[in-house]
Parts: sequence; structure tokens; C-alpha cells
Amino acid sequence: MPEATLRFLSAREVRRALPMPDAVEAMKGALAALSMGEAAVPPRTPLALADPPGTALVMPAYVPTDGRLGVKIVTLVGANRQRGLPMLQGLMVLFDAPTGSPLAVMDAATLTAIRTGAASGAATDLLARPASATVAIFGAGVQGRTQLEAVCAVRPIRRCRVFDPAGEAARSFADEMAERLGIPVEAADTPAEALAGADVVCTATTASEPVFEDADLAPGVHLNAVGAYQPPAREVPAETVCRARVVVDQRAAALEEAGDLVVPIREGRITEAHIAAEVGEIVAGRATGRQTDEQVTLFKSVGVAVEDVSAASAALAGAERLGLGTDVPL
Repeated sequence: MPEATLRFLSAREVRRALPMPDAVEAMKGALAALSMGEAAVPPRTPLALADPPGTALVMPAYVPTDGRLGVKIVTLVGANRQRGLPMLQGLMVLFDAPTGSPLAVMDAATLTAIRTGAASGAATDLLARPASATVAIFGAGVQGRTQLEAVCAVRPIRRCRVFDPAGEAARSFADEMAERLGIPVEAADTPAEALAGADVVCTATTASEPVFEDADLAPGVHLNAVGAYQPPAREVPAETVCRARVVVDQRAAALEEAGDLVVPIREGRITEAHIAAEVGEIVAGRATGRQTDEQVTLFKSVGVAVEDVSAASAALAGAERLGLGTDVPL
């Protein structure tokens, strides 16, 4: 019997093995499988951490059509910022479903950033106007970077403005992303300045209250809101949610976790029926996306484990093609 091995992929190897265009296509397939009932995704299990406070999330998923299953375990510890450590850390474990054999272990923080950006890229490709050229990014962290990268992968973006309350972080973001993507990226002094003329807006923050004013949005804008994933927290004004065509990654998860939707529902401003579609339903042709050029569209993402499994599977395939990773005997 041959010796069993699994492949370990570092953060750098995950980035090389999973370029954003490949990740966007993987997310379309993953979300379509989810919406068509072709994937098993139990609710993620949160564990509260103490001293200092934090959260651990356990996220399993099984995609029979791909022959893969996996579990992602991540920790979020806010105090790590003062320690010089990442707030989000974790591991993704990928298995071969037919045999139950472990295939790979990889850095989950990098995988999460890529797949979260790629999910917004998929939504942007389906919902934003084809000629969208200007992007506004709220949040100058890791997620903000992959949001911009993903939007640039699906639309002819020519300009970006970024806003973050930490001005120096926004300026560093602008310098780095301008060099990486070859487009002008400017740090905005105010949310309104960031939104001026924006065709696509991405919010990737840790805010608990809306980060911009509804009146500052241009007609026909598409929004990706990915930062808030707990019922009390919001990034998008209720006025925007109420007038937008809302699309989510998964209805059940969004109605349980997305404060951007939960709060206006509890206030009686909208009902659950205000969710027009899941991204996967649009991919599969069972729902429509944008209806007019003037319509505001909103993709609210809370992140689902099927995205992690599909992203990890694509990363492993890329690593095998490129000869990346370290095979570890079991």
C-alpha cells in the first residue's frame, strides 16, 4: 500500500496557486451548487473566547458533485492588533469525499481573503453595469485589497478611491494597490469623497454602524457588503437596503447573521421577501440580476463554507499544476 500523504500550502503558496480569476469562477460554481441543493453546509459553529475576548468559527461543507469535503477553523482575536499578530488566523483541511482521505492543509486566512473577494467578484460580474470603471473601497485591510482585486478581475476598472478612518492605512493601501493593479488609487478624506461617481462600492470593515450616507450613492451603483457578519452590526444604511435589489450568498445564513438585513427587517422596514435572489440562483439562470441601469444592487455576503471547500479545491489543483506545497506523510 502506498504511503498516504497530504499537501501543506503556506499563505504565499495559496496566493500563487489561486489567482483571482480562477477564484471567481470557483465561487460561481460553489454558490450555484449551494443554491441548487447540491451541497451540504451545516450552520457554522461559533465559540466565544475569553481573556482577551475573541471568536473561533468552525465551518464544514460537503460538495458531492466535486467529490470534496472540508472544514475551516478560524480564530478572530481583536487584541492581536496590539500584539503585532493577524486578527484572523486558521487552517483549512480538505478531504477527498469518495475515500474520506485527507488531501491538504492550508493557510485559512489567505484562503478566506481570496474567496471573500472572489464571491464579490462573482456578484459584481452578475450585477454591476458592464462599463463600470470607478470603485470605492471602505476598509483598508486585507479584505479591502482582495475586494478591489476581484472587482478589477471582472470589470474595466480605471480608478479607485479608498476610505478608512485610519488615514495612514488608506494611504498605504492606495500606494500598494496602485502599484499592484496599475490603476490610480487615491485615499479619500471622507466617505462622500470616496463615493463620488463610484460605479461599484465595497465595504470590508469592522464597523457596527453604516459607513456612508445613502444620499451620496450614484444612481445605478452596485455594492458588495462583506464586513458585518453578526446581527447587530451594519455597514450599509437601511435606506440603501430598502431601495436596492438585494442578492445574498445564502438566504438562511443572511437572515440569521447579516445585520444589514436583520436590523431593517426587525424595524419593519422590509420583509424577508426583500431578498431578490441568491448569487447561485442567478448563475444557474433561475433568477435575474440587475433589471435597469439606474437600479441600485446590493450583494450582502456573510460567507459560507461551500466557498472555502471550492476555493481550497481550486488552490490544491493550482498547486499541483505549479508544483507548490510540501507533501507530508501521514
